[in-house]
Amino acid sequence: MKIKHLLAVFTVILSINSAFSQDKKFKVHTVAFYNFENLFDTINDPDTYDEEYTPVNGWTKKKYKKKLDNLSRVLIELGTSENQKNSPVIIGACEIENRRVLEDLVKHPALINKGYKVVHFDSPDKRGIDVGFLYQEKYFQPTSYINVPLYVYESESATDKKDKKEDEEVEENVNYDKKTKRIYTRDQLLVTGLLDGEEINVIVNHWPSRSGGEKKSSPYREAAGRLNRKIMDSIIKINPKAKFITMGDLNDGAYNKSVKQGIGAKLKKTELKEPRDVYNPFEQMAKDGHASLFYRDSGDIFDQIMVSQQLIPADNNDYSSFKYWKAGIYNKPFLIQKTGQYKGYPLRNQNGVPGFSDHFPVYIYLVKEVK
Repeated sequence: MKIKHLLAVFTVILSINSAFSQDKKFKVHTVAFYNFENLFDTINDPDTYDEEYTPVNGWTKKKYKKKLDNLSRVLIELGTSENQKNSPVIIGACEIENRRVLEDLVKHPALINKGYKVVHFDSPDKRGIDVGFLYQEKYFQPTSYINVPLYVYESESATDKKDKKEDEEVEENVNYDKKTKRIYTRDQLLVTGLLDGEEINVIVNHWPSRSGGEKKSSPYREAAGRLNRKIMDSIIKINPKAKFITMGDLNDGAYNKSVKQGIGAKLKKTELKEPRDVYNPFEQMAKDGHASLFYRDSGDIFDQIMVSQQLIPADNNDYSSFKYWKAGIYNKPFLIQKTGQYKGYPLRNQNGVPGFSDHFPVYIYLVKEVK
C-alpha cells in the first residue's frame, strides 16, 4: 500500500521562505499526539485487566524496555529536520497504563535531556488505559489541569443487541458495568498553561472504541464530542479570547457526527466566524487520501488535532502571537511494516514483539514572529 509522506521542516527561530516574507523570522513549536498502543508495565494491577501485559504471559522487562526505546525514538525525531533538533514541546498521549510508564518514558536516555514533565490522572477505564500529557518545562508551564469524566450508558434495545455482533473486529467490552449499564471509558484531560508566556488550553482525548459495531457505539463518541464542546464553551464564557487545541484518538473520522456536530469542527479556515469555532486540518488530509491507521486495506484518520479561531491568523501577516501554521502525519519509513499481510500499515506490536504503534503520530506547528 502506498503511504503518502508529509514533509516536516521547521526551526526554532527561522525564516519560512515558502510561506512568509524572507526578511521575517519566526519561533516555531510542535504540538503532537500519539497513541502509544498498549504502553503497559510488567506489574500485574489487580484493579485492571492488564494480565496480557505481565511476565507470566510473555510481557517481560526486556520487551517493556524495547517498547520504551521505540516510542522514545519517535518522540525525539517527531517534527525535526537537519536545522531543527527540538522535539515537540507538547505531546498528548493515549493507551498508557499509568503514570509510571510515562515517567519511565520521559526518563529514557533519549529524552531525559529534553526536560519533559508529566500530567496524568487515572481514568475509570476497566482495562486500565489512560490519556496523558507531556510537556517540555522550558517552554510550557501548566497553570491548572483537570480530568473531566465522560458518562455514557449502554442501551438494551433489540437493535443494539443485534448490532453488537455486526463487526468482526469487536473486542470484548470489559468497560461495561452490568449493574449500572455505564460504559467506563477514558476521561478527557484539560491542561491550561503558558506557552512561552501565552495562555493556551489543551484537551487530550481517547474516545470510546467501536466495540459492538460503529453504528451502536457512535452515540458514545457523539457524547464525547459534546463534552469537548462543553469544556471549550465553559472557558470561553470566562475568557472569549481563550485559545484551544483539542487532540486525540477519536475512534471516528473528521467527517463523523461526533466531530462535525459534537465539536462543530470546520473543514476550512474561512468557515470560522466566532471565537468558539474550531478548525480541523485533518479533514482535508483524509479527503486527500492520507491516513493515521489502517484496517482491511482501508485507511482513515482517527488521530486528529484541532485548533480554535483564536489560533488562526486574521490575515497572513498577523503572527504577533502563536498561530497555527501546518499539520502533518508522521509516517517515516521506520514506522511502517515492510512485509507480510500488513505491509504498509503502522509497525505495531505483533507476535510477542514490541513495535511502535498501530497508529501514526500526528502534529501541528504553532508559529510566532520574532521582532
